[in-house]
Amino acid sequence: MKRPILLAVLACLAAPAAHAMELRAAAQSYLDSAIRPWMQEPVLIEAIQAQNAVTSGYDQARVDSLDQAWRAEVGMASTPTIDAVLMNAASDFLRAQVAAAGGTVTEVFVMDAQGLNVAASGVTSDYWQGDEAKFSETYPKGSDAIHVSEVEFDESSQSYQAQISVSITDPATGDVIGAMTVGIDAEALM
Repeated sequence: MKRPILLAVLACLAAPAAHAMELRAAAQSYLDSAIRPWMQEPVLIEAIQAQNAVTSGYDQARVDSLDQAWRAEVGMASTPTIDAVLMNAASDFLRAQVAAAGGTVTEVFVMDAQGLNVAASGVTSDYWQGDEAKFSETYPKGSDAIHVSEVEFDESSQSYQAQISVSITDPATGDVIGAMTVGIDAEALM
């Protein structure tokens, strides 16, 4: 009698692990087939490099100040910090990729070497991603780093999604210059 209960408990414990492996495999497949080509687009590389030149000397106090300004602007009429990220050619490119994905991609944003937003398909809840796994598990880990999040409800996209985050390299040097996070509709991924 105890053996069937133990097997049932083990099966329940294994299900989330199997689901996580399925999610990771599906995310890797989508990354390879659809997202990788975006990662070397000159408009993104140039935008990251330009922002890195500006933000490379920022200390944590400056980063925190910018993040607070961004958060205060979300939902407001005047949004100069947010507009600087959303109103550029790199963000236009990202919005075009979201539109072309036909609902599979819910959001995309690109970060610089500090973890600050460079470009985004839409408003994110914060400006600094450097304290989150989407950045800490990619940019500092090197050129082939990938992080796949758990499926969660995302406030900024208002959908259940998994996020695929990857480091972005300069195609000329191979140096890691930033990171990109792509929100994928959870149903589309599975």
